[in-house]
Amino acid sequence: MKNLAHDLSKLIGVDAVKSEPEDLLAYASDATHDHATQNPNMVVLPNGVDDVSKVLKYASQHKIPVTPRGAGSGLAGGSTPIQKGIVLDMKRMNAIIEINRGNMTAVVESGVVLGQFHHIVESQNLFYPPDPQSMSVCTIGGNIATRAGGPRGVKYGTTGNYVLGLEVVLPDGDIINTGGSCVKYATGYDLTHLFTGAEGTLGVVTKANLRLIPLPADHQTVIVSCVTAEQAATLVSEIIAHGIVPAKIEYLTHAAIGLLNQYLAVGLPPDGEAYLFLDLDGETDQIKKEIRQVKQICSDMSVIEVRVVENEKESASYWKARSNLYPALVSAMKKIIIEDVTVPRDRLPDFARSISEISRESGLMIDISGHAGDGNFHPTIMLKEINPEIEQIAQQAAEAVVKCALKLGGGISGEHGIGIHKARFSALQLGDRQIALQKQIKKAIDPLGIMNPGKIWLEG
Repeated sequence: MKNLAHDLSKLIGVDAVKSEPEDLLAYASDATHDHATQNPNMVVLPNGVDDVSKVLKYASQHKIPVTPRGAGSGLAGGSTPIQKGIVLDMKRMNAIIEINRGNMTAVVESGVVLGQFHHIVESQNLFYPPDPQSMSVCTIGGNIATRAGGPRGVKYGTTGNYVLGLEVVLPDGDIINTGGSCVKYATGYDLTHLFTGAEGTLGVVTKANLRLIPLPADHQTVIVSCVTAEQAATLVSEIIAHGIVPAKIEYLTHAAIGLLNQYLAVGLPPDGEAYLFLDLDGETDQIKKEIRQVKQICSDMSVIEVRVVENEKESASYWKARSNLYPALVSAMKKIIIEDVTVPRDRLPDFARSISEISRESGLMIDISGHAGDGNFHPTIMLKEINPEIEQIAQQAAEAVVKCALKLGGGISGEHGIGIHKARFSALQLGDRQIALQKQIKKAIDPLGIMNPGKIWLEG
């Protein structure tokens, strides 16, 4: 590593290489701040695909670990360089190369910030639905690495549903292009979606061809205050069973609403145990019909209140507050452990009851929020103080949450990926044979094991 800075500067320019201690510290973890065991030896900010190729060729020749990074907003330790080496920060590769209205597609570099992409696409009356809560900072490359989702997943799916093709730099520096700009491809293995969700363990995504759809004509926010958590969970299934598929159905608890009311101009009644935030989109007449149906279902179930938000500014404030729930919890607690699990929608009441039991048995506060429409929940363990005993109890509670989701027929991650945080649980869902098969795939593409080592599954 002695000549690393010199060699890399010579390859791609001195301005693209950072080695000062404060720079290295800034890249030691992602948003979890819980796995920062090693500072990288070097940070590289490539300006284009050729720079990435040169860096990976050099890393391959010298067997140096490489950790790709988007905005560092991940919540699973995915961009944490646990074996030091090089962090490849993709933020400078942020060009929107093409928006093709006729083909309903876009071509972007991986460092494009998602929120900015939304704004530009929607200004042309087009729509790119994936909407992780960190969209104001997260990058499309990071979204692709984890198959990121968000509230709109219930109706529109997640990032993987919109990736048509990729430009990828392989560990040896070779550049390949998978898929393309057509909806249909039936040629050989689906390498596009092998790299989508691979968390940077197989190569570096530098460019993506994305599918776009028409922008919905209208939307309306509806907020439902429920008597119990079980009632709210049952209501989700009832709404969808009646043929209503909102763009978003978010589940929030009494504790979360108490926190959000501090930021809302028009607060919500504090007497509910759980709340649903719904966003209905489409043609105006269709939305009005669906609101009538939702009101009737809620009346039949005797909920506390159904609030139809007519004012667009007020509506935006609710969704902004919802997206800021995670940082609000971080600021209110010494530490939080946020889980990311999925369960079938019809098992949501069982899941809500089980989380309450885990909270009661552990003596820890566990808040439940999440994208209830697609069964993706984020049970959050909140710690007002930290010591070794509490840490151990919290980790046991986190394991109980994951095992509960699996028992109900769900999965260990819905949108955050596996990274380090979930690696110990991978075998619980996949089993030894699937883990072995995935390791064979990695070895075939990355025989030296330099790409984002130590992620997705445990070694040894």
